[in-house]
Amino acid sequence: MNETIGNLEEIKEKDMAVYCDDRMAFIENLNHIEVSGPVKMEAFLVILCLKGRASLYINGCNFDIAANDLIICHPDIIMEKSTTSLDVDYRGICVSKEYMRQLSLVDGVNPWEAKMFLEDSPVLPLTPQEVTVFCQYYDLIRSKLTGTSRRHQKELIDALLLAFLYDFRDMLERFIKFRPQNYTSGNKLFRDFLELLSSTYPKPRNVAYYADKLCLTPKYLSTVCREACGSTASEIINRYVVRDVQYLLRQRGKSIKEICNELEFPNLSFFGRYVKKHLGLSPKAYRSHEAEQSGDALG
Repeated sequence: MNETIGNLEEIKEKDMAVYCDDRMAFIENLNHIEVSGPVKMEAFLVILCLKGRASLYINGCNFDIAANDLIICHPDIIMEKSTTSLDVDYRGICVSKEYMRQLSLVDGVNPWEAKMFLEDSPVLPLTPQEVTVFCQYYDLIRSKLTGTSRRHQKELIDALLLAFLYDFRDMLERFIKFRPQNYTSGNKLFRDFLELLSSTYPKPRNVAYYADKLCLTPKYLSTVCREACGSTASEIINRYVVRDVQYLLRQRGKSIKEICNELEFPNLSFFGRYVKKHLGLSPKAYRSHEAEQSGDALG
């Protein structure tokens, strides 16, 4: 899967960032960037639209974006077909998965619940006060990153970004009330499972693979998942695998056989049955349907 966005090295190469290292990037130069074919996030990306309008497909759904709208993209979401007005003005922060994990993101939030909410609602309208707070954090952290380096530079940036994440989590409560979640061994295992699943490609479809990596039994892993989010480990795995299938079938230039091999299905017949079960169409029919929806041929 070679087309990605949110890869910090690629962001730096495309001259999209006013600051970029291996942990984060601050993005202001999006005016000339347009997404045509499907691309997959490899990092966390938060972008605030300050002026102008835009349109962006996220996970197959179109979202119109205007001033004061916040776009929230997490690893594994698929973006495509973006357009922007000439006067568009953005501020964006991209953070690697590894760095986000090191920050030990705010306790008390069910990661699956937050992930599902942001998949359904990746564009949130902010109040003028929330826009001001976002810009204050953005300007302060950017100035510390680009200014004279201090002895405790890393610790300072970590603290500022963590403060921003707490403010961000509190802001989300205006849109969704997260159920309280205590820090337990089961919840930690569930987070570890989601991280492992998200970072594995191609994704094995059997629960035993992930259970073995986490030193658990498949039955216990499924119990942990069911208690944390109401879904079994198998259901969660299939959700991720289907996302990869959809992404690859939308791409130009890859045959169905190549996709079958890339995702390590045993044969085309098995792959066809899997796609039909989860998407309701054969791989060829799904690809044709998506080509019709987008107005061009995927081949």
